[in-house]
Amino acid sequence: MKKINVLLSTFFGYGYLTKIPGTVTSAVTTGFIYIAYEVLGYTDLKFSMIFFTLLFFYSFYAVKDSESEFKNKDPRQIVIDEVLGQSMPLILLLYLNQTNQISLSVEFYYILSFVFFRFFDILKPFPVSYFDKNHKNYFGIIMDDIMAGLYSMILLYIISLKF
Repeated sequence: MKKINVLLSTFFGYGYLTKIPGTVTSAVTTGFIYIAYEVLGYTDLKFSMIFFTLLFFYSFYAVKDSESEFKNKDPRQIVIDEVLGQSMPLILLLYLNQTNQISLSVEFYYILSFVFFRFFDILKPFPVSYFDKNHKNYFGIIMDDIMAGLYSMILLYIISLKF
């Protein structure tokens, strides 16, 4: 079971990339979701939300189980948190697109989602920084990216109202 949890925590090995594994994982997540939603036409919002919720809760267990495989308390190899955080504004984008609340190209919103998430994940404004600094464990690893994803959702939503 530990091998499966390490595989999930590293998002099938993307976490082992030597250069910017978090950014690459966020970009890959954006690409996968774009292909699923926009190219393949898989737009079941309810399923996306259920899958996200299950992955979110299971990730706590997977990351906690995987932490001992790595040397520090916030291993850069664990990138499932980037998948979760990046998925949040993209699920919102699916909703906004289905309800005709976007007026610009959908690809523009995907790019914005990626840029916003990376910005907040790197800059770490409060409460992102709170989880990053005060919870040096599986909980903090996941929750700082969830907060960055929430900020990204808020900005994406505001932009959808303005344009």
